[in-house]
Amino acid sequence: MKGIVFTEFLDLVEDKFGLEMVDAIIQKSTLESGGVYTSIGTYKFSEMLQLLQHLSADTGISIDDLLLVYAEHFFSVLEESYPGLLATYSDPIEMLASIEDHIHVEVRKIYPDAELPTFDVLEKTENSLVMIYKSSRAMHHFGLGLMNKTFEHFNSTATIELEKIKDDGTEVKFIVNKN
Repeated sequence: MKGIVFTEFLDLVEDKFGLEMVDAIIQKSTLESGGVYTSIGTYKFSEMLQLLQHLSADTGISIDDLLLVYAEHFFSVLEESYPGLLATYSDPIEMLASIEDHIHVEVRKIYPDAELPTFDVLEKTENSLVMIYKSSRAMHHFGLGLMNKTFEHFNSTATIELEKIKDDGTEVKFIVNKN
């Protein structure tokens, strides 16, 4: 997992819960990195999972809800860092439908060894989209948060349903209907 995901996560934890919480979740975790991350480094997903689990336990907030909030934070990082990529699109449905064939292609140019989820578009209309998310990391709520922020970015709203195809969350159907 790319370091930017870790550095931004810890920034969010510090902003929302304080530096003491950052220290606490790092200390409670068994981290090969020692809890020291650079945005360009690559780290094991197991480290992120431990940090999320300890943050969830210490705050009483579910991992899914933490991922949702984190995704909303991360979208602002994308807006600041890659405004040209977002400017390519004028509609949230078009942008979401292009995750696999355009956005992830661009991400791989910057981070060639990034392990990204896949998003297969099953159905697309002007105002709706059905996609299948697949990832061994089961971070579907991170994807949901990014989708929510995508609509907000375009001054639009949507109803987004999430249906687990596999109980462990490694395969999920997103049903998106623009309001």
